[in-house]
Amino acid sequence: MIYVLMSVACSVLVSVLLKLARRLEVDVGQAIAWNYVATSALTAMVFHPSLDVLRSPQAPWLGFVGLGLLLPVIFLALAASVRSAGIVRTDAAQRLSLLISLLAAFVLFGETLNAHRAAGIALGLLALLCMVWKIDQRQGENGRPGWLWPLVVFAGFGAIDIMFKRIALAGTPFASSLQAMFALALLVAFALQLWRRWHDRVRFTLRDAVAGALLGLANFGNIVFYVRGHQALPDHPSLVFASMNLGVVALGAVVGTLVFRERLSLVNALGLALALVAIGLIAWA
Repeated sequence: MIYVLMSVACSVLVSVLLKLARRLEVDVGQAIAWNYVATSALTAMVFHPSLDVLRSPQAPWLGFVGLGLLLPVIFLALAASVRSAGIVRTDAAQRLSLLISLLAAFVLFGETLNAHRAAGIALGLLALLCMVWKIDQRQGENGRPGWLWPLVVFAGFGAIDIMFKRIALAGTPFASSLQAMFALALLVAFALQLWRRWHDRVRFTLRDAVAGALLGLANFGNIVFYVRGHQALPDHPSLVFASMNLGVVALGAVVGTLVFRERLSLVNALGLALALVAIGLIAWA
């Protein structure tokens, strides 16, 4: 279980780094771009993926391109959500995104819906509603209400999960898929930053590159430790899944409320509890 605990810590650390970015005067957009330099390099060094499979006519390049476009955009939405809605709500929304991929499994991939999963989905949607209930409008960015960003995170990570499953069904090895999507996300992220450099005269700085490397290390750690957790407990996938998701929601709540003094209403706290119950129901269905 040590791998799962480390994966949980890395996942929450990503949110903490995004939360600290403004006070440390880090440009989040540039940090996210450099993050993909780090994750691409680490994927090559740790997993040694074979790129031959990517040249195959059956390689799911539509899915790779979709992930390459979506990953940096949703990462930016994640940063906006952490700033406007806080770590507690954002981590809960990110983990509840499994509801979207679960619904897609029934609608698109022919899986069977049982009573426990149906109850988990219903509770999860209710939890999401409670978590975004009456978020302070003053916390919104660029005139957008604060509750919008957790919903974007919820929908975005759900779409990413569906794309991952599509790619997995195509038979492409996990490491090769990871390398392809990180490389494409790197290109998209730096294209966005070059546009900002030309349009807004934003300068690249060493501070942002270092912050991006740390962000990439935490981001990659979340992935690699989660994979190692499944490898260490091959006969207990539901235990790994549940421990990961419940752990992120719980640790995010502790860090957000105790370290960053994020305030939750009674309805928000109820939503947090419902999110934990919903994930548990889905995991052990």
